[in-house]
Amino acid sequence: MFSGSVCFVVGARPNFMKVAPVHRALGAIAPTLDIMLIHTGQHYDRRMSDVFLDELGMPAVDVFLGVGSGSHGEQTARALAAIEVVLIEKHPALVVVAGDVNSTLAAAIAAVKLHIPVAHIESGLRSFDWAMPEEHNRRLTDQVSSVLLVHSPNAIANLTREGIDPARIHLVGNTMIDTMFSHLETARERKPWREFGVARGKYGLVTLHRPSLVDDLDLLEEAVDSLVELASLYPLVFPLHPRTKAHLTDRGLDQRLTRERVILTEPLAYLTFLGLEAEAAFVLTDSGGVQEETSALGIPCYTLRDSTERPITIEQGTNILLGARPDRMREIPELLARRPEFAPIPLWDGRAGERAAKTLATFLEAPEAASSLVA
Repeated sequence: MFSGSVCFVVGARPNFMKVAPVHRALGAIAPTLDIMLIHTGQHYDRRMSDVFLDELGMPAVDVFLGVGSGSHGEQTARALAAIEVVLIEKHPALVVVAGDVNSTLAAAIAAVKLHIPVAHIESGLRSFDWAMPEEHNRRLTDQVSSVLLVHSPNAIANLTREGIDPARIHLVGNTMIDTMFSHLETARERKPWREFGVARGKYGLVTLHRPSLVDDLDLLEEAVDSLVELASLYPLVFPLHPRTKAHLTDRGLDQRLTRERVILTEPLAYLTFLGLEAEAAFVLTDSGGVQEETSALGIPCYTLRDSTERPITIEQGTNILLGARPDRMREIPELLARRPEFAPIPLWDGRAGERAAKTLATFLEAPEAASSLVA
C-alpha cells in the first residue's frame, strides 16, 4: 500500500507532454498516493501552458507559482525559492521533473537540499554544447537525481560515462511520444490544415524560438530571407513564439513574411499543432521535442541548430541537422527528394509512461533499496 505524496513539477509546454503519461499511469498503479502538480508558470502565456493541461486531460494544477520570464538566473532563483516553500509544507516522498528548462533544475535543487529524492524524466540527453543553457540544466539535474528515466540507449551511455550509478538508470522509452500517439487520431480528425488554407501534405511547418537564432537579428533576417525563398515552393505555417514575434515585429519582418505565402499564427493549441505536424510535407525547427515527434511520425525534420541532444532522431529517425545556418533551408527541396525510409524507434511505442510509473512505484516501495533496482 502506497502512502505519502509525489510532486510533479512542470514549467514549460514540453514538460506537460512528458509528464502527463507518467502522472496518469502512477495514479492508476497507486490510487492511494497523493499526487500533486506544481506549475511554476515559467511559460506564463495561457496559449503556451495552461491550454496544454486542458487538452492533455490532466487534473487541475495544485499550485501555480507564477514565476514568469526573466534572465536565467532570475527565473531559476524565483522558481527555486517558490518551490522550496511548497516542498517544506508538503514534504513529498518524491519530486518528479522533466526535460531541461530552468524550472527543472530549480525543482531538483530545491528537493535535494530538503533531502527529498528526485526522479528525472528524459535523463541523459546531451548536446555537448556548453553554450546551451539547457545543457547545464540537464547535466546538473541528472547528477542530483535518484531515479533517471531515459528514452534511448545513447542516453544510458552518456550517464554511465559521467559516473552515474547504473542502478539509478532506467530505460523506459519516450513519454512525450505516449502523449502524441494518444492524441494523434483526434488531432488529425480536426484537419487543422484547412484552417490555414493549405493542402494536406503540401505545406511546411516552421517553429523557431531559440535565443541563439531569433535574438541574433542578423541571423533572424537571414532566416526570413530563406523562408521567403522556401515559401515560393511550399506554403509555410509558422506559429510564433512570443520572443520570435517581438523581434520580427520590431524589424517589420513579419509583414514581409505574410506577403510571401508564410502564414504567421499565434502559438497553437497542442492538438492543432499535432494535426499540422502529422500531415506536413516537412517541419523546420530549432525545438528539441519537435525533432522527436517528427521522427516518431515519419515526417522529415530539418533542424536549425549546430548540435542536438537527441542524436537518435538523426541515427534512427527522420531528422537532419542543418546547423545554425538559415541559408541551408534552400537545400530542403533536394533533401526531401531523397528522404530516408521510416522505421519506428524502439520503446517509442506509447507505453513509456506505464514503464516509468512502475519504476517510480518500485522506488516508492523501497527507496532505501534504490541502488539495487534494475531497469
